[in-house]
Parts: sequence; structure tokens; C-alpha cells
Amino acid sequence: MLTFPGSLKVFLAMDAADLRQSFSGLWATTVNVLKDDPSTGALYVYTNRRHNRVKILYFDGTGLWVMTKRLEEGTFNWPKGIDVQNGKLQLSPEALGLLLDGVDLRRGSLRPWYQR
Repeated sequence: MLTFPGSLKVFLAMDAADLRQSFSGLWATTVNVLKDDPSTGALYVYTNRRHNRVKILYFDGTGLWVMTKRLEEGTFNWPKGIDVQNGKLQLSPEALGLLLDGVDLRRGSLRPWYQR
């Protein structure tokens, strides 16, 4: 399980992104699509169309991080049908940890593909 400090801001990009992008491409997507400044120290979370891969962009003050997770089976339960501003949804760090670990945030239950 990946954990984050409770004071960290987390933003989910609601639309699918081209995850072939790396540091510069995700930075540009954050600025141009999400209308935000990645140097603020928040996490910016992107997924692909199939919701089986995720990339997280994070600037820690000294350098830029890109973290990736690819599911071998199943999908991430990406929120849908939520009215958001600038294409992003703010989550708590705890909710992001649950989402990445296979918890359906709407029901609070493990996804069928998740195995301990």
C-alpha cells in the first residue's frame, strides 16, 4: 500500500490521458488541461482509457516524480458522472490510497479482481 501525508493535495484528472507521456508531457497536461501549476507540490493522477494504468505527477521542490501503476487484471474504479471544475476532482490522500489498492470508493468494498 502506498501512503501519503494527510496534508497533501491530490487531484484526479477525470478524462483519460495519453500515458505514453512522461515528465514534460504530464507537466504540460497539468498546466494546459487541468489549469494548475504542478510546482505547488500536489499530486496529479492520470489514467488511460481502459482504467488499468495510472500515472502520478509530483514535484517535491527539488525534482519531478512520475509514479506508475499497471494492473495485471481488472480496472481502477475511476469516479464518473461528477461535476468538476477544470476536469479534475480533489481527493484526500487516504481516498487515493484506497483507489490505488482496489477499493470501490462508492461502495467501500474491494473490487472483484483484488486479492490479498
